[in-house]
Amino acid sequence: MAEFESDVLKIPDYTLSEKQFLIVHGHNESEKLKSEILASIKENSMAPYYKYLTSELPQHFKFDEAFYQQMVDVNEENIKALKKDVQEAESEEETEIDLVASYTKLAEYYTEIIDRQNATATYNKLLELSQSTGSKIDILLTLARLEFFFDDLNAVSKKLDEVETWIEKGGDWERRNRTKTYRGIYHLATRNFGEAAKLLIDSLATFTSTELCSYEQIAQYAIISGVLSLDRVDLKSKIVDSPEILSIYSSAKQLEPLVSLTNSLYTCQYNCFFQYLLETYDELLLTNKFLRVHANYFMREMRCKAYAQLLESYKSLSLKSMARNFNVSEEFLDADLCRFIPNNKLNCYIDKVNGIIETNRPDNKNSQYHQLIKQGDGLLTKLQKYGAAVKLSGAERVA
Repeated sequence: MAEFESDVLKIPDYTLSEKQFLIVHGHNESEKLKSEILASIKENSMAPYYKYLTSELPQHFKFDEAFYQQMVDVNEENIKALKKDVQEAESEEETEIDLVASYTKLAEYYTEIIDRQNATATYNKLLELSQSTGSKIDILLTLARLEFFFDDLNAVSKKLDEVETWIEKGGDWERRNRTKTYRGIYHLATRNFGEAAKLLIDSLATFTSTELCSYEQIAQYAIISGVLSLDRVDLKSKIVDSPEILSIYSSAKQLEPLVSLTNSLYTCQYNCFFQYLLETYDELLLTNKFLRVHANYFMREMRCKAYAQLLESYKSLSLKSMARNFNVSEEFLDADLCRFIPNNKLNCYIDKVNGIIETNRPDNKNSQYHQLIKQGDGLLTKLQKYGAAVKLSGAERVA
């Protein structure tokens, strides 16, 4: 799928936040990334963002007073002109449309130069003006992007909750889809991979939110959340055989370790599972601002999922055989399984004397039988109540 270019302005520029993240975490191209950030700051006269970087990350960005003041002069000149338009729209009693347009240009300029405080204040002023539901949704999504930029996920959640309120009042198809993507990334960032998978997989076919991330990133997020949370059947239909993922795979080589990891899990090719897992960890998780904090969790849960999948096929299995399957040492596998068995993440135990792993899966047939009895009792109760109501209604008619 070719990436759809949205009409929504790409403000703030999310790539700057991603580069900033990589610099903070010691990426091997940090110097190159610093130069790229400073070039963008200079090109767009982003004085507020420059001040933020030099204040928050002085070890990486040294403050240059002359450079800063030069950008401040440009900002002040542009802001003065934009505020003049706002004042004229207010004083000359022009139409509300003109006033909203003037405020919108001012808010967009603050967002472009990443002046978080003034952008937020101006957009909040816009929300107070009487506007269409669609316009309010657009403003709130822009504010959500601004909070994503600064990794304030609590603020993102509040903005998206407000968006949902307006969506229920009449958001159009395009805005609903954009909101789905935003909410999916929020769930991903807060480790709610089940909800993230539902939203992000749906977003693959209708993606338009290029102002928030790239299509390749959405595909990556969908696969990661899906491979963690989906059962085997859904993993096959929604990820492994996904036409959107298959179409992008050839042009997005950075996704190769993750796609290979997913396929190795689904096809039970465990001998290369750890290789792809480590590559995914190093190349895609540690380098992503939303995923780095969940990288160790992902590693742990994927190992547990692969172990559980293999053990499902056996009543017992030698430790040596299982280690050979995963191409790891017996010592490593023994220690790793012992991480999951005590908290019942794996239904098995290890007979260390004989070097055997014995599975002790719960009796699913017994639990299904009790569930059937319970549902049957509930259905009979409903039928009895319905029958009594029908008899009473008939008696009333006779009377």
